[in-house]
Amino acid sequence: MTKILHRLSITLYSLITLVSIGLLTFYGYTFYRLPIENRYYDAPDLYNLLNPNGYIGHNLGIYGTVLIVVGLFLYSARKRFKVFSRVGVLKYWLEFHIFLTTLGSIMVLFHTSFKFGGVVSIGFWSLVIVWVSGVVGRFIYLQIPHSIEGRALSLQEVKDLKDELDLELLNRYGINFSEIKTSKFSQIKLKLISKNISKQDYKKVKQLIRTEKRITRRIGRLATMQNLFRYWHVAHLPFALIMLIIMVIHVIVVLYFTDILQLWIK
Repeated sequence: MTKILHRLSITLYSLITLVSIGLLTFYGYTFYRLPIENRYYDAPDLYNLLNPNGYIGHNLGIYGTVLIVVGLFLYSARKRFKVFSRVGVLKYWLEFHIFLTTLGSIMVLFHTSFKFGGVVSIGFWSLVIVWVSGVVGRFIYLQIPHSIEGRALSLQEVKDLKDELDLELLNRYGINFSEIKTSKFSQIKLKLISKNISKQDYKKVKQLIRTEKRITRRIGRLATMQNLFRYWHVAHLPFALIMLIIMVIHVIVVLYFTDILQLWIK
């Protein structure tokens, strides 16, 4: 995926999410702002549509659940099974995973009509914790250098990558990174001008120096980030399992009582 396509995909994910929030809020604002005990009497038409058992509210729960489950299992399959290891870049799968689970979580939130109680509330707050920890996990993940296939690089591999950049700067442009690593770009620019480097090469060198500085920072905190990522899994996975278990129980109970209700009506 090119940089342009990647930016377009991120923009599309953000746009779909924001538009969904906007439409659901706009359509249901009159209903959601009412006290829970007054909704049935003050907005009966909206109640029949937006309450958790209503036509829209019920479907939001179904679609939200499907999006969350698909987002979880697609990313998990891409990360854990070798057969999918070369299907796309893991970072892009992570972003798609975050998009699906975020959109699904929003739908589940509106499905509840902001009414939480009983065992379902445990599942919902587990969902919130999973989502928040997922955002934190993405930040930590991006601090750890990865290969194109998504494999986390070791400290030695990151150092080797830095050494390659050092050699390219030194051999092609006569720049010793150790001499400029603490300099501002205005000072670096003057140094490059003194070496009669062309504008085209200047952009290339500028990008190399930025990459070099970023890698140098990551080397300094790589061990810390790797440890944080391990601890993050300890917090993220149990809540994800709790959320899934309660979600499955909730779906089974709803289907069970729906069948009983239909039999009773008949």
